[in-house]
Parts: sequence; structure tokens; C-alpha cells
Amino acid sequence: MTITWSFQARIDYWSNIDYLEDEWSESEVRSFIENVDYNISLLKLNTVLFNATKYKNVFRVTVTKHITLFYSLNGDEIILLRFWSNFQNPDNFRLL
Repeated sequence: MTITWSFQARIDYWSNIDYLEDEWSESEVRSFIENVDYNISLLKLNTVLFNATKYKNVFRVTVTKHITLFYSLNGDEIILLRFWSNFQNPDNFRLL
């Protein structure tokens, strides 16, 4: 399985890191990065499928209690779509 990051996923990922650096400690930054890496490694193994969403072929996994990763599958490609802060208004959620 290959991993592809959407443009929005990259923006979300780095925005979360920037926020953690500004408001929290280096430990939380490392923990977030490790949780993302761990979940991506599970996806790459192709042994787990996380929770389905209302969007066709889009799944979600909780990275931390504050952040949910949305991704889709396209053959042997996993496309990371969004790292969504769970504290945001869900009515504002858009995949792309």
C-alpha cells in the first residue's frame, strides 16, 4: 500500500503541529507525530479498516482525542484527506 497526502491533509497536519508548538509542549508535538505515524503504519499493513463515514469510500481513525484522520482507498493507494480537529464545528467539515 502506498500513502498519498492530499494538499489539505498536509495543511491540516502542519497547522496542528504549529498549534501544539504554540500552545502545548514539545512532548505533545512528538506524541501527535508518533500517533499519526503509527496509524499510517497500520493502514499500510492493510490489516485494518477503520470507521466508515457518510462519504463514499472514506474512513476515519482517531489519531488523538482531539484529531481525526479521514482517508480514502483507491486500489493499493491510501489517500490521506484531512486531519480534522474534533473541537471544530462539524457543519464546517469539508473533505477537500
